[in-house]
Amino acid sequence: MRGPHIRSLAVAVAVTTAATGLAGTAFAGPATGTDHAAASTDTGTSAASVVAAARAAAFAHATATGVTRGDELRAQDVLIDPEGARHVRFIRTHQGMPVLGGDLVIHLSHRLAYTGVTRAADHSVAPATTQAELTADQAEAKAAAVGKGDAGTAELVVDARSGAAALAYQVPVSDSATAEAAGTRTVVIDAVTGKVRSNTPDSDEFLSPKLLDTLRERGETLDPATGTVAAQPKSLTAAAAAARAVHYPVTASGTGTSLFVGKVPLTTTRTARTSYLLKDPTRWGTETRDAKGQELENFAQGKKFTTTTNKWGNGAVSHRDSAAVDAQYGITKTLDFYKKTFGRKGIENNGKAARGMVHFGRKVANAFWDSTCDCMLYGDGDGDMFKKPLVVLDVTGHELTHGVVDATAKLEPTRVDADGNQYGEAGSLNESLADIFGSNVEFSANNAKNPPNYLIGEKLGLAQKFLRRLDHPSLDKLEGTIDYWSPQTYDAEVHAGSGVSSHAYYLLAEGSGRKTIGGFAYDSPTYDGSTVTGIGRAKATAIFYRALTRYMVSTTDFHDARLATLKAAADLYGANSTAYQTVDQAWAAVNVTVANTPAARH
Repeated sequence: MRGPHIRSLAVAVAVTTAATGLAGTAFAGPATGTDHAAASTDTGTSAASVVAAARAAAFAHATATGVTRGDELRAQDVLIDPEGARHVRFIRTHQGMPVLGGDLVIHLSHRLAYTGVTRAADHSVAPATTQAELTADQAEAKAAAVGKGDAGTAELVVDARSGAAALAYQVPVSDSATAEAAGTRTVVIDAVTGKVRSNTPDSDEFLSPKLLDTLRERGETLDPATGTVAAQPKSLTAAAAAARAVHYPVTASGTGTSLFVGKVPLTTTRTARTSYLLKDPTRWGTETRDAKGQELENFAQGKKFTTTTNKWGNGAVSHRDSAAVDAQYGITKTLDFYKKTFGRKGIENNGKAARGMVHFGRKVANAFWDSTCDCMLYGDGDGDMFKKPLVVLDVTGHELTHGVVDATAKLEPTRVDADGNQYGEAGSLNESLADIFGSNVEFSANNAKNPPNYLIGEKLGLAQKFLRRLDHPSLDKLEGTIDYWSPQTYDAEVHAGSGVSSHAYYLLAEGSGRKTIGGFAYDSPTYDGSTVTGIGRAKATAIFYRALTRYMVSTTDFHDARLATLKAAADLYGANSTAYQTVDQAWAAVNVTVANTPAARH
């Protein structure tokens, strides 16, 4: 499950990217939707000039953009498309206070002329009052009570996420007892009325509280089969390369025997003649560590995995390295997918390492993307219902994609219930994108022990043989995933609601009806019985990625997503292309159309 990461927004506001400091900003590459970090040398296309033009356009077109006096815009990233269009994603402060739900993307032409805006809040972000009735101490006390943990320092913010903007306190809560593994939460308290406006986890749990309850009620025991011990090649022993003089550390080639994907190659760091570290220098220093059974949210406190042989794991849970092999393999394969497909340099496209910690907590039956740690956390299972660490490949691809969404559109649920279940179309879209790109990680890795498919969680050992699937989402009876949009979808639980856009993606990629792809049988229906002919996975994936990075914001719902993917298809393939027409057909096939667009959604 995904948390909205409001806390990370505040951090982003605090560490402002000034107009003159965007040398590492993401720029678009070839017409496939590729992003790469680079500074343009063309006149008028430097990061600073693009940001300055976009900021000026936002204020000049205030009626459309909603930017008003007292607002300040801080650039989060800049994208320059091959055809010359520019897109600047801004986060906003109002009278110096971070605005929750104030994000917007300004679109410019090649000549830096304003061409449009994508905005999260469709109303003014100016609150009725800037005078708080509650004190910071009172807000912290209330946040500690509802978050069931230790409150940090309350900060005044403007909450513009739902309805009229309001003055509020944002309070981080640590050591929360509201989830199976204590973690951090962000609580937002109305500074005038004292009402709790939101209380959300800062981590993305793969298995939602609702699903875990369902599994317990059914008495399911998940004990997915693991690999067997495989002989390690002798050529990888330390003695093979010990003869020549080496200056350490150096890049080394090792082998891991995983729980779920068999024996796999691992790029590691050789720190001495017979000492190796599970850290990949070729992927920005990406590393996996051991949380040692503690609920750590500080990667530096994790124990480093080392060996004298550059051989890792034995394919069974009896060896602590085995889960680390799956984690490191999954993380690096996810990075490889994003880099070779879109030119994206890391989860945040900033050339920094991705990180993971296995053996998180005691008897934790889940995996998380944690924004506080800025890393993946993997529990070992509770030993009862779930008997293995949740380190399977598509789980890692799914969860790390939440990190990509957090670095771009920051899609948020509209509400969270007392049990931690999340609701709303923006949250559902986030879960869907995680499933879409998570399945693409499998296709990219193309591992024979984990054959690629459009199923999510097929290796978890569930009775229904998968957790979710993109071709026919309603075959998932555990979460009640839905195939088609209806007015009730706007407040659906996010994993259930994710089926709408996942289904649209599958139809765009592969089309409707029966087919066998890579040995897996699919049969995708449509809302009105129409026939959709797919354009191929590569084009469909490029369209959805471009839509995410350029045309989605924190409140994007399914009808907004339809428009975003149409714009992306027009950018990449032309407004008269088959791809553009098929995007429209795919959304209509899941009942998302112009005709049924709700009048008021946010």
